[in-house]
Amino acid sequence: MSPVAVSGIGMTAFGKHENATLKTLLMDACVEALREANFPKVDAVYIGNFMSGSLVNQEILGAIVANDLGLGPVPTLKVEGACASGGIAFRQAYLNVQMGLYDTVLVAGVEKMKHASTEVATKAINAAMDNDSNEKHAGLTFPGFFGTLATRYFYETGASKKHLAMVALKNREYAMNNPKAQFKKATSLEEIMNARMITEPLGLFDCSPTTDGAVAVVLSKSEKGVVIKASSQASGTTQMQEAEELLSIPAIRESAKKAYELAGVGPDDIDVVELHDCFSMTEMLAIEELGFFEKGTGWEAIEKGLTKHGGKVPVNTSGGLLSKGHPIGATGLAQIYEIVSQLRGTSSNQVDNARLGLAQNLGGTGAYSTVHIFERVNS
Repeated sequence: MSPVAVSGIGMTAFGKHENATLKTLLMDACVEALREANFPKVDAVYIGNFMSGSLVNQEILGAIVANDLGLGPVPTLKVEGACASGGIAFRQAYLNVQMGLYDTVLVAGVEKMKHASTEVATKAINAAMDNDSNEKHAGLTFPGFFGTLATRYFYETGASKKHLAMVALKNREYAMNNPKAQFKKATSLEEIMNARMITEPLGLFDCSPTTDGAVAVVLSKSEKGVVIKASSQASGTTQMQEAEELLSIPAIRESAKKAYELAGVGPDDIDVVELHDCFSMTEMLAIEELGFFEKGTGWEAIEKGLTKHGGKVPVNTSGGLLSKGHPIGATGLAQIYEIVSQLRGTSSNQVDNARLGLAQNLGGTGAYSTVHIFERVNS
């Protein structure tokens, strides 16, 4: 097995890009990543995307990238795994380099969402649910699912809406320093708690936004720089009624367990984390499933500031999906972009002496989860 490192990263600003097409965003990120990697010979292209067909009427993204960049007749592939599309694309690229099939792979993620109406975007996003189920026919949506989890979490623990607001506030404060983030305006706990309700108990700030944006990463055979220590993926139930435990997301737990085993490390060894906070409640559950805090105590960790600089482990220093933005196909790679930046010492919210970083990307209501662990290896 060959060691694999990140040799280049590129990212557009996240937010609303009225005058940029999906293709333009994708190409901008790819060129930036390739330039940083000194324009290597690319052996394959993997693209993470969820809704380009339904929202932009554009598929064949891998072939478009290869053609417009003049990469020649290299194999290309678009990967769909709902909100985990980017993480899964990265994993497939990594495995092929690790196994020696390729020396260098370009992997990118993109989504163009802001031009679509709320109704159209919501319908497209809901393709990530089991649409032939009683829950879907009853009108369950993603905010409804995670709102239900939050209500049950409140019932079983000492948590309250205030703790969700503390998650959202932490991530907004990080995003304020991130020039790539969608939301950089200051807010307060009071504003977050009094914001428009989306679904009880989740308010506007508790839900990730629709976003335009793209991210690209170049992977190469190397044992120096930012090296991938582990890559794992797991699946979970697609329906709430099938969950063995409502306050557990098994795909996160299982993918984390496997990644720790592969890397030979544990949660206490991780210096910085980017995880999938599609909703503030998701972050609270994820920090438990990833093993950073005991089950049912994530809210206490938030209250004590243990997921910020100076705490046990800084979480979502990019601003997370809640404030950095959530262009679905690009999200998993945006998490990796931040972890690589942290390990290089170039993050806008730098964690001192960060050596090991973890990125966790979720798809659907827990249908997919990828976990990647990275290490800074000095030359």
